Amino acid sequence: MGNTAVVVGGGIGGLAAAIGLRRIGWEVTVVERTSMPGDAGAGISLAANGLRALDELGVGEAVRDASRGQYSGGTRTPRGGWLARMDGTALEKAVGTPIMGIPRSTLHRLLRGSLPTESLLIGSEAGSVEQVGPGRVRVDCGDTVLDADLVVAADGIGSKVRSHLFPAHPAPAYSGSTVLRAITEQAVDLRTDFELTWGHGAEFGHIAFRDGRAEWHAVLNLPAGTRFADPLAELRRRFRSWHGSIPALLDATRAAAVLHHDVNELRMPLPSYAVGRTALLGDAAHAMTPNLGQGACQALEDAVTLAAALATEPTVEGALARYDAERRPRTQAVARAARQAGRMGQQLSHPLAVALRNTAMRLTPSRAATRMILRHHAWVPPRLT
Repeated sequence: MGNTAVVVGGGIGGLAAAIGLRRIGWEVTVVERTSMPGDAGAGISLAANGLRALDELGVGEAVRDASRGQYSGGTRTPRGGWLARMDGTALEKAVGTPIMGIPRSTLHRLLRGSLPTESLLIGSEAGSVEQVGPGRVRVDCGDTVLDADLVVAADGIGSKVRSHLFPAHPAPAYSGSTVLRAITEQAVDLRTDFELTWGHGAEFGHIAFRDGRAEWHAVLNLPAGTRFADPLAELRRRFRSWHGSIPALLDATRAAAVLHHDVNELRMPLPSYAVGRTALLGDAAHAMTPNLGQGACQALEDAVTLAAALATEPTVEGALARYDAERRPRTQAVARAARQAGRMGQQLSHPLAVALRNTAMRLTPSRAATRMILRHHAWVPPRLT
């Protein structure tokens, strides 16, 4: 088996894949077109499965040191009443760790710091990926051409590599929701580590960080492409009657810091995550809605599973077949569950449907809710040697 790889995309999944490949002795080049991740102004929650993957990659301790555990919080109504409480201590007892909140930029920095500078080809875009001979794949990056034994396509939801491998496959589809988000400029006095508040076709949530700042997000049912001249003023108007921590989070935010993206998903599942000597990973393979907070965690699982398969299988093709067989069923099941969670959560707008959902949530025992979470969190990574 050869031992050179090109990873297309330097996001969370791509960097994790590169770290995993290097840990099993491969030479890796990461090709990333931007100097700064496009979602650097956002935050992320890492569940036990993602943290275990990071442990296997050797960066779990550093990520935990930079994160804040989510022990308190839950889901509320716009007036502030509780629909469901988070029991972070019970979750920690069940899986060994609470969910951890961290700025995406910090996670990117820690992952990049685990790779040598010469492994990162920053500011270069992969134009084409072609099989050029038995066991060799070529990536054309303009002035630079890279030949390798393996290409890992981690180039996101709009993956050009995926489009090349599956030209007839449906493009990512709009979920019906758009999200605005930002990290506060200064520390905010919050009583909880994590919250979601559900109204009619709207959600507001926050993730508290270790330094006292927080990321907030607002999800709205709107036509695709809707944009506001002054996003922060629009959110103040829409959420002015919601409970107290929401206006406080908006007041602690600079207008220029607000990001706005439509929520798209790869609704039609791919028939395979591997073609020849090219593997698809993360959003390029299974872009999902964020309703379960599992997008990045699934990409981290992908990275460790791919490295483990390559470390133990005698051929690249055999390793990619194993990777596909292990990852496709799980990730596509998580994507379906995330879509369903959105439809039964934030996207509900009919008053009767909202009332029924709220009643069901209030009546669900906390232990039953924890069991539902464990379906996705209780994943054990393969060992990397």
